[in-house]
Amino acid sequence: MKANHLILFGTILLGISSVEAQEKKSLSLDEAVHLAWDKSNEVNLANAKVATKKYELQSVKNHIYPDLKASAQYQRLTKASVNLKSNSSDSGSDSKAPNVDQLVLGQITANLPIFSGFKLQNSIKVSDNLYQAETANALQTKEETAMKVINYYAALYKAQKTVELLNENYKSAQQRVKDFTELEKNEIVPKNDLLKTQLQLSKVQLSLDKAKSDLSVINYELTNLLKLDPKTIIEIRESDFYNFETNNVPVDENPALENRKDLEALRFEEKASQAHIKVARSGYYPSLSLIGGYTTLDLKNVVTVQNAMNFGVGLSYNISDIFKNGTEVKIAKSKAAEVQNSEMLLTDYIKIQVQQAIEEYDLAQKQNLVYTQAVDQATENYRMIKDKYDNGLSDTNDLLEADVEQLSAKINKALAKANIIQKYYNLLSVTGQLNQTFKL
Repeated sequence: MKANHLILFGTILLGISSVEAQEKKSLSLDEAVHLAWDKSNEVNLANAKVATKKYELQSVKNHIYPDLKASAQYQRLTKASVNLKSNSSDSGSDSKAPNVDQLVLGQITANLPIFSGFKLQNSIKVSDNLYQAETANALQTKEETAMKVINYYAALYKAQKTVELLNENYKSAQQRVKDFTELEKNEIVPKNDLLKTQLQLSKVQLSLDKAKSDLSVINYELTNLLKLDPKTIIEIRESDFYNFETNNVPVDENPALENRKDLEALRFEEKASQAHIKVARSGYYPSLSLIGGYTTLDLKNVVTVQNAMNFGVGLSYNISDIFKNGTEVKIAKSKAAEVQNSEMLLTDYIKIQVQQAIEEYDLAQKQNLVYTQAVDQATENYRMIKDKYDNGLSDTNDLLEADVEQLSAKINKALAKANIIQKYYNLLSVTGQLNQTFKL
């Protein structure tokens, strides 16, 4: 007997530890979005790309500064044969060659580009516009990540409400089976009616199991996106989900054409491509630079040079570029045309996206009104059928059908209300205003 108590106590402890292992976490939509911005791999990758473009821009700007190089050599010479020749009268006479066994050489050179066909200035413009484009792409990634969180969050809320309503219906169905079991024992209702209530209970059980499975999958996907412990159970309160205001709902594509970051990125890329054409054309021009240097040299027992300074102007021109550079310019122009066409395609696509989002938001509002009315109608219908059934004026089929319709209406209403919010945020997303909503 004592052993049985110990086993029971151990089982209870095991159950408690299992429940505690699944941490429950209440998370508002705003908190979920900001958590995704901090933890998301996509956002972190986008930020890393922005940092790379920033460093590349700085690297190009560094070419504005002069190149300054210093070099030094020390060489040991062995048994060097040195023959000195001069124009003096005794040049024909033999003289002893100096012992040359080491060389010391030091140089400092400076080169400052003055003109290279505006290549440097336009290269900076290319890099700067690409940096701006990558920054815009990062903001667009945040928009898409926020919308992904909203979709998961809405799906999780819908799943939780569905499970909640099915649980309530399951309890009612269970009680109905108990009532009909007693009625059947007393031969008040036929066996067939009891079987119908049991069949409905089985159907509700299957729907409930499926809803719980969907809830578990969506919860895992959201915790994975937010980099939370996979065992975390996210609980969504209605006050967290419905805390929003539908002010200034977009009614056309104009906000999208002004705010969409992916379109803004293409516009910067188009500017970069135009600057790249000018970089390609710089090959037609010569390069001009200021040069200067300092040299010191000591060839032991032969010559010593100190404070040898030089300065001047350097000019270079690759004549073959007159014939070859035309292809580079054509390539740059072709790439610019690609970007321009991509921009036009995206503009058309955005207009379609916005129009579709507007229609879906309007439809969600209309559906919510219909489903709200349907709940009242289904509730009243069930009450009337129940009264008729209690008075023997309706059969079990009518009662069970009315119960199913009432459950379906309640679920549809809960989902429709959440759907309005989801479609509203989607409309903000396609018009490029979602980041502003969550205070980026």
